[in-house]
Amino acid sequence: MRRGIAATALVASLALAATACGGDDSSDSSDGPVTITWWDTSNATNEAPTYQALVKEFEAANKGIKVKYVNVPFDQAQNKFDTAAGSKGAPDVLRSEVGWTPAFAKKGFFLPLDGTEALTDQDKFKTNLIEQAKYEGKTYGVPFTTDTLALVYNKALFEKAGVEAPKTWDDLKKAAATIKAKTGVDGYWGSTQAYYAQSFLYGEGADTVDVDAKKITVTSPAAKKGYATWQSLFDGKGLHKADTTADAYAHIQEAFVNGKVASIIQGPWEITNFYKGSAFKDKQNLGIATVPAGSTGKAGAPTGGHNLSVYAGSDEAHQKAALKFVNFMTSAKAQETIALKNNTLPTRDDAYTAKVKADPGIAGYQTVLSAAQPRPALPEYSSLWGPLDDELLKIAGGKVSLDEGLGNAETAIAKLVPDFSK
Repeated sequence: MRRGIAATALVASLALAATACGGDDSSDSSDGPVTITWWDTSNATNEAPTYQALVKEFEAANKGIKVKYVNVPFDQAQNKFDTAAGSKGAPDVLRSEVGWTPAFAKKGFFLPLDGTEALTDQDKFKTNLIEQAKYEGKTYGVPFTTDTLALVYNKALFEKAGVEAPKTWDDLKKAAATIKAKTGVDGYWGSTQAYYAQSFLYGEGADTVDVDAKKITVTSPAAKKGYATWQSLFDGKGLHKADTTADAYAHIQEAFVNGKVASIIQGPWEITNFYKGSAFKDKQNLGIATVPAGSTGKAGAPTGGHNLSVYAGSDEAHQKAALKFVNFMTSAKAQETIALKNNTLPTRDDAYTAKVKADPGIAGYQTVLSAAQPRPALPEYSSLWGPLDDELLKIAGGKVSLDEGLGNAETAIAKLVPDFSK
């Protein structure tokens, strides 16, 4: 899902850094194995066991390398790595959220991977994912997991109402009204989070900023049009009103998986949880379609996910071992294993095997990846959603007008990118 950045205590950051420095591991010797440290930021319960098993498999195949696996809570990892890297105590490998990659590359914390063993299979990865791992022309990560947003829907409710997956937002409004009339269930429930509203901008050919022009564009006519469409989907027959509570995400998800709403915008990180709901005990009832298009006729959704990046501060021996480890973890075989165990999307085409595509959720999300739009290589880009989260919540709750809220967001964003004009 959209990965928010949480502040963490400096003391905790330094403590973890002191215990996780692979590059300075004192257990290494000239004739013994090299021990590298990997900070994994995945879900410790549902995903980490798969990665831990792959670590053991890697060690068995590479007797001269040991991997110290450390699971770091996602919402703490960015700040912890920033602190650790600044004090030369970072792990050799980081599972870096795609939004972090350019920021850490700019600071010189990541090793350029072009021409290294880590990127031996570069042509096997989806082009837009490799592009998202770049900063100023160099590649600083190998795509490890990927995601994007899609319109997910309840096939049974859509069929009962006699409607198909909508191609445009106007189609969605009409479908929602028909679904409500024929099934009694709301047809669509939208999110107030800025990450989920991003598709409305892309549908108008807009974004929060124009990186090339160094201009903040969140209040441009095109962006306003996109946000106006987003706002309109909280009011109308079959359109659920905006949930502005702290538990909004959980409320929307619970309603969808139990058949209380026919469609939402969501990412593949929820595939496993979809199947736990009463509406999708039959996995084939899960419909997945590209997000609806805006007035431009084009649809677009933000690309998320993680890269595996190598710490530039590690010594040569640790970097060499880290590059081999990254190559292994992003191989077609490992990607297939991760997809089958964790229900995540592979980042390389040759990992979409018959076994992987047998899962309707993964197969469905694969079909919408072509509409995934890479984020600009702007270190501050992901942080721009913070001010928008605050203002969109107020707009959806009727506390401020659309113009006022976007104006407030523009002012806040200007502080994050002070060299950009309004």
